[in-house]
Amino acid sequence: MGRQVSTSWMVSFLKSFERIVVTALILLMTIVVLLATVDVARIVAYAIADPPLGLITTDSLLDIFGAFLLVLVGIELLYTLRAYWEEDEIHVEVVFAMALIAIARKVIILDVKHLDSLVLLGIAALVVALSAGYYLVARHVKDVCAEKRKIRLTSEGG
Repeated sequence: MGRQVSTSWMVSFLKSFERIVVTALILLMTIVVLLATVDVARIVAYAIADPPLGLITTDSLLDIFGAFLLVLVGIELLYTLRAYWEEDEIHVEVVFAMALIAIARKVIILDVKHLDSLVLLGIAALVVALSAGYYLVARHVKDVCAEKRKIRLTSEGG
Protein backbone atom coordinates (compact mmCIF):
# COMPACT_ATOMS: atom_id res chain seq x y z
CA MET A 1 0.00 0.00 0.00
CA GLY A 2 2.86 2.38 0.79
CA ARG A 3 4.23 1.85 -2.69
CA GLN A 4 0.90 2.88 -4.28
CA VAL A 5 0.81 6.10 -2.27
CA SER A 6 4.35 7.04 -3.26
CA THR A 7 3.65 6.15 -6.90
CA SER A 8 0.46 8.22 -7.02
CA TRP A 9 2.32 11.15 -5.41
CA MET A 10 5.05 10.81 -8.04
CA VAL A 11 2.54 10.72 -10.90
CA SER A 12 0.74 13.74 -9.49
CA PHE A 13 4.03 15.61 -9.11
CA LEU A 14 5.08 14.76 -12.69
CA LYS A 15 1.72 15.90 -14.10
CA SER A 16 2.03 19.21 -12.24
CA PHE A 17 5.61 19.63 -13.38
CA GLU A 18 4.64 18.82 -16.96
CA ARG A 19 1.83 21.39 -16.80
CA ILE A 20 4.25 24.08 -15.58
CA VAL A 21 6.77 23.27 -18.31
CA VAL A 22 4.14 23.29 -21.09
CA THR A 23 2.74 26.59 -19.78
CA ALA A 24 6.23 28.11 -19.80
CA LEU A 25 6.81 26.82 -23.35
CA ILE A 26 3.51 28.34 -24.51
CA LEU A 27 4.46 31.71 -23.04
CA LEU A 28 7.95 31.58 -24.56
CA MET A 29 6.63 30.44 -27.96
CA THR A 30 4.11 33.31 -27.93
CA ILE A 31 6.96 35.77 -27.42
CA VAL A 32 9.04 34.11 -30.15
CA VAL A 33 6.15 34.17 -32.66
CA LEU A 34 5.48 37.83 -31.85
CA LEU A 35 9.14 38.77 -32.34
CA ALA A 36 9.36 36.71 -35.53
CA THR A 37 6.29 38.53 -36.88
CA VAL A 38 7.93 41.87 -36.11
CA ASP A 39 11.03 40.61 -37.93
CA VAL A 40 8.92 39.73 -41.00
CA ALA A 41 7.52 43.28 -40.97
CA ARG A 42 11.08 44.65 -40.70
CA ILE A 43 12.28 42.49 -43.62
CA VAL A 44 9.34 43.61 -45.77
CA ALA A 45 9.91 47.28 -44.88
CA TYR A 46 13.61 47.08 -45.75
CA ALA A 47 12.86 45.22 -48.99
CA ILE A 48 10.40 47.92 -50.05
CA ALA A 49 12.72 50.78 -49.00
CA ASP A 50 15.79 49.41 -50.83
CA PRO A 51 16.48 50.79 -54.30
CA PRO A 52 14.72 50.53 -56.65
CA LEU A 53 12.16 51.98 -54.27
CA GLY A 54 8.95 49.98 -54.00
CA LEU A 55 10.21 46.96 -55.94
CA ILE A 56 11.19 43.77 -54.17
CA THR A 57 14.09 41.79 -55.59
CA THR A 58 14.01 38.02 -55.92
CA ASP A 59 16.53 37.60 -53.11
CA SER A 60 14.45 39.81 -50.81
CA LEU A 61 11.32 37.91 -51.77
CA LEU A 62 12.99 34.62 -50.81
CA ASP A 63 14.00 36.14 -47.46
CA ILE A 64 10.43 37.32 -46.89
CA PHE A 65 8.93 33.92 -47.75
CA GLY A 66 11.46 32.15 -45.54
CA ALA A 67 10.71 34.41 -42.58
CA PHE A 68 6.96 34.16 -43.18
CA LEU A 69 7.05 30.36 -43.24
CA LEU A 70 9.18 30.38 -40.11
CA VAL A 71 6.39 32.31 -38.36
CA LEU A 72 3.90 29.69 -39.60
CA VAL A 73 6.07 26.93 -38.13
CA GLY A 74 6.06 28.83 -34.84
CA ILE A 75 2.27 29.14 -34.95
CA GLU A 76 1.94 25.41 -35.62
CA LEU A 77 4.22 24.70 -32.66
CA LEU A 78 2.10 26.99 -30.52
CA TYR A 79 -1.04 25.18 -31.68
CA THR A 80 0.54 21.82 -30.83
CA LEU A 81 1.51 23.03 -27.36
CA ARG A 82 -1.95 24.47 -26.76
CA ALA A 83 -3.63 21.22 -27.85
CA TYR A 84 -1.31 19.29 -25.54
CA TRP A 85 -2.09 21.67 -22.66
CA GLU A 86 -5.86 21.42 -23.19
CA GLU A 87 -6.22 17.74 -24.10
CA ASP A 88 -3.03 16.06 -22.83
CA GLU A 89 -2.36 14.63 -26.28
CA ILE A 90 -0.25 15.50 -29.26
CA HIS A 91 -2.05 15.85 -32.59
CA VAL A 92 0.16 13.91 -34.96
CA GLU A 93 -1.39 15.48 -38.06
CA VAL A 94 -0.32 18.92 -36.80
CA VAL A 95 3.23 17.65 -36.32
CA PHE A 96 3.23 16.35 -39.90
CA ALA A 97 1.85 19.67 -41.18
CA MET A 98 4.54 21.53 -39.23
CA ALA A 99 7.25 19.32 -40.73
CA LEU A 100 5.86 19.89 -44.23
CA ILE A 101 5.86 23.66 -43.70
CA ALA A 102 9.45 23.51 -42.42
CA ILE A 103 10.56 21.48 -45.45
CA ALA A 104 8.65 23.82 -47.79
CA ARG A 105 10.45 26.77 -46.19
CA LYS A 106 13.80 25.06 -46.76
CA VAL A 107 12.93 24.25 -50.38
CA ILE A 108 11.83 27.83 -51.07
CA ILE A 109 15.04 29.41 -49.75
CA LEU A 110 17.31 26.70 -51.22
CA ASP A 111 19.83 27.61 -53.90
CA VAL A 112 19.47 24.53 -56.09
CA LYS A 113 22.27 25.56 -58.45
CA HIS A 114 24.88 24.69 -55.83
CA LEU A 115 23.41 21.41 -54.60
CA ASP A 116 24.22 17.85 -55.51
CA SER A 117 21.44 15.96 -57.27
CA LEU A 118 21.40 13.33 -54.51
CA VAL A 119 20.59 16.04 -51.95
CA LEU A 120 17.66 17.16 -54.11
CA LEU A 121 16.47 13.56 -54.43
CA GLY A 122 16.72 13.17 -50.66
CA ILE A 123 14.66 16.30 -50.10
CA ALA A 124 12.09 15.08 -52.64
CA ALA A 125 11.90 11.70 -50.88
CA LEU A 126 11.42 13.47 -47.56
CA VAL A 127 8.58 15.59 -48.97
CA VAL A 128 6.88 12.51 -50.44
CA ALA A 129 7.27 10.54 -47.18
CA LEU A 130 5.91 13.40 -45.05
CA SER A 131 3.03 13.96 -47.46
CA ALA A 132 2.13 10.27 -47.44
CA GLY A 133 2.36 10.17 -43.65
CA TYR A 134 0.18 13.27 -43.34
CA TYR A 135 -2.40 11.78 -45.71
CA LEU A 136 -2.53 8.47 -43.82
CA VAL A 137 -2.80 10.13 -40.40
CA ALA A 138 -5.44 12.63 -41.60
CA ARG A 139 -7.44 9.80 -43.17
CA HIS A 140 -7.23 7.78 -39.96
CA VAL A 141 -8.36 10.77 -37.87
CA LYS A 142 -11.24 11.36 -40.27
CA ASP A 143 -12.28 7.68 -40.05
CA VAL A 144 -12.10 7.71 -36.24
CA CYS A 145 -14.19 10.89 -36.06
CA ALA A 146 -16.76 9.42 -38.46
CA GLU A 147 -16.93 6.23 -36.36
CA LYS A 148 -17.40 8.23 -33.14
CA ARG A 149 -20.15 10.29 -34.80
CA LYS A 150 -21.84 7.12 -36.00
CA ILE A 151 -21.71 5.57 -32.51
CA ARG A 152 -23.08 8.79 -30.95
CA LEU A 153 -25.97 8.96 -33.45
CA THR A 154 -26.76 5.27 -32.87
CA SER A 155 -26.81 5.69 -29.09
CA GLU A 156 -28.96 8.85 -29.30
CA GLY A 157 -31.42 7.26 -31.70
CA GLY A 158 -31.70 3.91 -29.91
